[in-house]
Amino acid sequence: MTKIIAVAGGSGSGKTTFTQKILNEFKKGVSVLSIDSYYRPHSELQYFDEDGRPNFDHPTAFDWDLLKEHLSLLKRGKSIESPCYDFKASDRLKETKIIGPDKVVLFEGIFSLFDEEIRKLSDIKVFLHVEADIRFTRRLHRDVRERGRSLESVIEQYYATVRPMYQKYLDPQRQFADLIVGEETDIAAAIISSRIREIFKDKGPLKQVPVSESKNFDASFFVRN
Repeated sequence: MTKIIAVAGGSGSGKTTFTQKILNEFKKGVSVLSIDSYYRPHSELQYFDEDGRPNFDHPTAFDWDLLKEHLSLLKRGKSIESPCYDFKASDRLKETKIIGPDKVVLFEGIFSLFDEEIRKLSDIKVFLHVEADIRFTRRLHRDVRERGRSLESVIEQYYATVRPMYQKYLDPQRQFADLIVGEETDIAAAIISSRIREIFKDKGPLKQVPVSESKNFDASFFVRN
């Protein structure tokens, strides 16, 4: 059965960079699924801010039924056709992307630990806890450079929806994490990579043990039964 490692955190917390550090350690057997791919098509968005603009940081912005169906298939060692999302057009594309089957799936996104069913499917749960000013700066640079956004629109969206949604929905996900990671992610990425190597050796299930929020991670964070 495929192992799912869920990586959550606010926008700009470094989730993509963190998962890429792990992915770089493996030539095969590990794939990445992003919750961003499961944004609803623009015509199906259900939640809007007070000015009538879509709120992309609210849980209803995502297609949870399709996401849970796909994660369940991946968990059983099947492949899926993941949607593709165009951030410049703020809409889902017609083409899809084949993901899996693999021994490990890194599932990353702002709501990766939000849903109870998905948490039960996840073997390791990680939350990236980064200070708000760092997250905002990273998001600002990314949205302007990569998504064709204006400086003013990014700032306006941050105060209108991103910041309040983080406080209401995203930050509380920390309570479900097995591992809470700060801005420096190298040690945590090395720990997760080490656990993945053990998964490849098929030495049995991993038993999770509590860890603190300290950056001084213990390599025995996950131990075998």
